[in-house]
Amino acid sequence: MDNKKRVIVDFKKLTPEVLKLLVEKYPEGYDEDQIITFRNAQGERIEAVEVSTDDTKYLVKISAKLEKTMANYEEDDFEDFQNEEPEEIPDIEMEEDEESDL
Repeated sequence: MDNKKRVIVDFKKLTPEVLKLLVEKYPEGYDEDQIITFRNAQGERIEAVEVSTDDTKYLVKISAKLEKTMANYEEDDFEDFQNEEPEEIPDIEMEEDEESDL
């Protein structure tokens, strides 16, 4: 077993670093067999995909917004950020039919 810190992260708290890892690992998006399903402490069913750094394993919760952000990712959009605060990834606009998928 590895000694990596394990972090569950929601799209709203996604840093540019983790978004870049997601796009690098899943350049064409992720498949059903790459989705990890588990229950959180409240008993809710959570679906996530995994990415890792040298010291941390991230489980990123899946959402329509995550998929759209990954699809529209351009590294140049994030190269000017000085730090990796979660609020630095802009919220994206969703069409009504996309939001109903959440």
